[in-house]
Amino acid sequence: MSEAPREAKGEKGKEEKKPRPVVLESGIAVKPVYGPEDLGDFDYARDLGNPGEFPFTRGIHPLMYRSRPYTMRQYAGFGTPRETNERFKYLISQGQNALNVAFSLHSQMGIDSDDPLAEGEVGRVGMAVDTLRDLEVAFDGIPIDRISASLTINGSAAIMIAMYLAMAEKRGVRLSEVRGNAQNDILKEYIGRGTWIFPMEPSMRLIADTIEYCTRHVPKYYPVSVCGYHIRESGANPVQEIAYAYCIARAYIRSVMERGLHPDEFVGRFSFNFDIHGNILEQVGKFRAARRLWARIMRNEFCCRSPDSMQMKMIAGGGGGGLTVEEPENNIARGAYYALISALSGTQTMALCSYDEAYTIPSKKAALISLRTMQMLVEEMGLADTVDPLAGSYYIEWLTNEFERRIMQEMTRIDALGGIVKLVADGTVQREVSRQAYLLEKRLQSGETVKVGMNKYRQEGAEEEHAVEFHEYDPAVARGKIEGLRNVKAERDNEAVRRALDRLRDAARGKQNLMPYILDAVRTYATVGEMTNTLKEVFGTFKEPVNL
Repeated sequence: MSEAPREAKGEKGKEEKKPRPVVLESGIAVKPVYGPEDLGDFDYARDLGNPGEFPFTRGIHPLMYRSRPYTMRQYAGFGTPRETNERFKYLISQGQNALNVAFSLHSQMGIDSDDPLAEGEVGRVGMAVDTLRDLEVAFDGIPIDRISASLTINGSAAIMIAMYLAMAEKRGVRLSEVRGNAQNDILKEYIGRGTWIFPMEPSMRLIADTIEYCTRHVPKYYPVSVCGYHIRESGANPVQEIAYAYCIARAYIRSVMERGLHPDEFVGRFSFNFDIHGNILEQVGKFRAARRLWARIMRNEFCCRSPDSMQMKMIAGGGGGGLTVEEPENNIARGAYYALISALSGTQTMALCSYDEAYTIPSKKAALISLRTMQMLVEEMGLADTVDPLAGSYYIEWLTNEFERRIMQEMTRIDALGGIVKLVADGTVQREVSRQAYLLEKRLQSGETVKVGMNKYRQEGAEEEHAVEFHEYDPAVARGKIEGLRNVKAERDNEAVRRALDRLRDAARGKQNLMPYILDAVRTYATVGEMTNTLKEVFGTFKEPVNL
């Protein structure tokens, strides 16, 4: 092994001043210089390997972006399906090659647009979906056999997946050929976002139902995208982001295994949604470690033999939590760095946050800037030229090792305390994430964690110009949406709807897979609210634990 680097010298051989301490958000202390001695017994085949080979540290495909550039999915969805359809077509015309659907808050909660609880929400943020008719309008003229869609939905995910499948059937696309994915990660909703509907046990049942159904009937569809993203956005540090997400994924895997399926039959259709903001190299190390650790978990803990099962497939393109209200144009630069991190980290799909997201849902201008940023990395900046260009850096490889060690340590702690499901049910994880959010806010307020333009180099006393185009709420949009829903209810066969809902209720009382019954109800144009309320009659609703 070569000689370790000597202490840096200044002019005339004098020792340089002691450098300021650097501690990453993950709690990892960083030295000024790294060398071969920091890697210990590092073994190329065991710890790094070739791209496309176990343990997939360098990427899940042999040539990565050289042969398969990352998919570009900008998050989009507006008040009505018609508006959403227009934005979808605009983004596709500008070179986007996949879709990422934003749903309205009330649709995420299983509430119809004409429900009093939805008042003021229709047209506010995201697309309002009440019946199959809405998806038919939203995807009108879009070749869903070639353009895959990601459904950002959780509490009502089984219903929205069923709607997407029913729409594909009506288009003549065989279920065996349907592609796309749904977020469908309810445990992280209890932790980070709050769009839960049912108690934990039936919610876990619905996720297992969707995974089992897609495994048997829609094999190219990804029914779950486990979201460390929202856990991180809620306050978790980067180590916790990966650790909690992996504990959640393991819980879903075990729930499906109880139905007699081996992980090799379905885990290849799991994906992950992860967050990016903060220190560039910290994020790269996090993702390389996560990819390697997932491969080892799947091989060693779940006895998987298929390489597809061991490949951690992810969407990562920035997090809104890293953006600032102050000097919003700075977020254009931040977004470019997040895209760079994502590409250097080997993501499969990039959905880049837009500079105006600290204020509003992305405007057309902001979404286009984000799309162009992703395209520039591939077409101009050389990020598709070679695989994992940071591999072999002493610091990157040491950081990757350190991240893996800390993530495993946190997962072991969660298991020792009773497992992720128990700790989410009793609020333990929520308390820890809230504590981390509080500590981060303290660091931001004190200036210990620097945010340029917000707590450092801020234009004090100057009237800031916020060049942001707001999405204006229009009550007429809500009135039109409600009128359209009334028309659907008047045109459909309401007796067929009633029978389908009765069958769904009876099935929910038993142990059958609910997806066929949800699909039958969707085909009758039963509403999201009608199906959700039918299930509530059997399942009840989730009661959030009090976190003291």
